[in-house]
Amino acid sequence: MKLSIALLASALASANADGDSAAARMAQLRRHLSFSDIAGYPPGSQVTDHCALDLDQAAMQAQLSLMTPDSFQQAQQIYNKGGHSKSYALITLTVGLASDIKKGEQILGKNAAGTQVNGKAAADYESGLQQIKVYYATTDVQESYMTCRVGALVDTMTDGCFVADGVLTIDGKEQSYVYDVATDNKADRTIAGFSTGAEKKMRNGCKGCPYPDFMDFYNYYGTDDYAHQWVEAAFEGTQTPFNRGGADFRQYGLEGREQAIKKGTVYLNILMYVIRELEDALDDCESQSLTNNYNSVHAWDEGVCFYTGSIEGVDGVTSDGKLLHQLADKRCGNFRTCGEEGTSLDGMSKINHDLFDMFALGNHQLSSGECSSARQTVRQMIPKFFVPMIQGTLRYAYKVDKLQGGEVENAEGAVFAAAVLPKVYAVSPSAAGIIYDNMKVSSNPSTDFVAVKNAFQSVYAGLGITCADIGGLWFDGTQDYYEGMEPCDGAALSVQSADENSGNQLKLITSFCVTMLAMFSL
Repeated sequence: MKLSIALLASALASANADGDSAAARMAQLRRHLSFSDIAGYPPGSQVTDHCALDLDQAAMQAQLSLMTPDSFQQAQQIYNKGGHSKSYALITLTVGLASDIKKGEQILGKNAAGTQVNGKAAADYESGLQQIKVYYATTDVQESYMTCRVGALVDTMTDGCFVADGVLTIDGKEQSYVYDVATDNKADRTIAGFSTGAEKKMRNGCKGCPYPDFMDFYNYYGTDDYAHQWVEAAFEGTQTPFNRGGADFRQYGLEGREQAIKKGTVYLNILMYVIRELEDALDDCESQSLTNNYNSVHAWDEGVCFYTGSIEGVDGVTSDGKLLHQLADKRCGNFRTCGEEGTSLDGMSKINHDLFDMFALGNHQLSSGECSSARQTVRQMIPKFFVPMIQGTLRYAYKVDKLQGGEVENAEGAVFAAAVLPKVYAVSPSAAGIIYDNMKVSSNPSTDFVAVKNAFQSVYAGLGITCADIGGLWFDGTQDYYEGMEPCDGAALSVQSADENSGNQLKLITSFCVTMLAMFSL
């Protein structure tokens, strides 16, 4: 029951439009079924290469887990240089290009086994140039989306790379070349790049700039690349140069820095880029257009990919995911906010149920040119992204205060807090100050979980979230909430009311589905 009532209602409303318009909208909705699902979401464009960014996160975490200075350096290389997403070969032709070629023009070569490899020009190139950049082609199949994965990876895949020296077919002409398979196969999409490119993509260089949520973070930290600054300081064991919310990683050993890095890359770098992609989709939306919104839908699909990743698969049922989808499902088990009603201890989080309903709805709205409705959907989604960050901060505040948590727990709490403090500050600087003082990076933390909880609760309304969204910290040992970490007022639904709501929703969905099936049969 992942498909939301709202999506069906929107589709039904569109279908009630006159004649050709209704048929076109229904055809557009059907076309969404042609790509493999992303954790239950049906994309409207090819985004397998984008979804694969979580493989960089996994590769980086594997190196961090080795806990040596050398492995941290290797992880830092993966963070900055990638290897799984937007792969390309830097080719040196033995003789300059025979003719001008355009960006995207097909370039063919062979791998070491003699199998043809498909690529495309990364830019416009003039005749006579000897060095060109060739992107490897990607497929619709996530498991085998692209088979040249090198970059800064330790475990590389070269089956789909061009052979070290051979012949490329460019503009119908054969041209010999040489390059180094190990060093000249690189990646253009990196986790670091999500932050280092933030000024141009989120504050100054985009149609809808500046994006409001990014500006909350820019105003708080005082720099566009705050996420990159955090991660690099954690790698190097140095201080961040922030205006406020600073972190001094000189106080941590490798264990604390590992947490700051592997969580910072997701909660700081990737989360804001997810929001950026949704904003970019709105920038590209053309009202009432059924044919000109591919770029808008594609940006939206990219946002879903960066939220979810490839490891989650087509249904999102896994414990191995590395990105935000998996985080929401982990925290719901701690705060009893799993399930469609948000009252369970296991299963998919209510946050993911809600977000994926809205991802599907937004896709439909954009593809139908319903730009103002899509904008409203984004505004409803964004507060939900920060719910797991608040849950994580609360959880580790309690662990440090009451359960003798040490460096690792302090580090985890600090990075969760860093991912939401700017939003809190935009509502209440004093509440943000309380949370920061209790959760900051420290070798000798002084944490009062009650103060942190009260500070958060004071801004829930301003953040657009509720007590029920957050839940309470659950203790399996007593089958009850930890003392002092119960849900705040109005959070708990009775089992009976949850069942009644679920039954009512089922009836509505059934009614809509019958109507939709009747329409598709016309």
